[in-house]
Amino acid sequence: MKFPKLTKSKALLVLISLAFAFLGLPGPSLALDAKDKSEVETIIRDYLLKNPEIFIEVQQALEAKQKLETASAQKRTLTEKHDLIYNSKHQLEIGDPNAPITIVEFFDYNCGFCQRALADMNRFIEEDKNVRFILKEFPVLGEASVQAHRVSLAFSRLMPEKVEEFHTELLSKRGRKNGKVAAELAMSYGVEEADLVAEMEKPYIVAAMREVYELADGLAITGTPSYIIGDQVIFGAVGYAQLKAKIAKIGTN
Repeated sequence: MKFPKLTKSKALLVLISLAFAFLGLPGPSLALDAKDKSEVETIIRDYLLKNPEIFIEVQQALEAKQKLETASAQKRTLTEKHDLIYNSKHQLEIGDPNAPITIVEFFDYNCGFCQRALADMNRFIEEDKNVRFILKEFPVLGEASVQAHRVSLAFSRLMPEKVEEFHTELLSKRGRKNGKVAAELAMSYGVEEADLVAEMEKPYIVAAMREVYELADGLAITGTPSYIIGDQVIFGAVGYAQLKAKIAKIGTN
């Protein structure tokens, strides 16, 4: 089949239109009459039928571009939000506060992988005094998680000396953790129900969650557990060995 002949400028517009069409974006406005428009549509259709691999190539290019954009956003967030990441008043810190290496973990109390990752954290704390953990409360698994984390944040203010034990016990519990389960655990440590309810209504509870959500958004974190080690953002329960390997490649914060 012979393609209709178009001017050089119109041929260029065809290629641009083709790229925009594949990406699902509104393409440039083409000043074409009915005949030229028909020719363009014919060229695009025939070209794609004869060269379907173009879809793979463009998709790969798009993914590479998105990967670079994500890495750039992560780097910017790690730099601009450094103090908030490492010194927020809304986070739980476990281990020697003077340890030179910090692992930041985003977690959800209803995340089974976070439950398994608890053993990794405990191993670090027991075996490597150069490592400490910062835990970011990141409820992403529904309203039950949100309520459980509200209790956790309130408990952290009411009984800070017991927060590490509370965290470990709540995360280790079987079954769905919601506000009721978390509140019962908090009261078992001696917190009065009225005090807990009042604390949960304070504005900092919502502010704390919003803070973590915004950090996660800038870091492209959408699930738990996720980690920050140095300038690396790590997704998923990768296990002790991989976390240890990541630490070996960095200096101190």
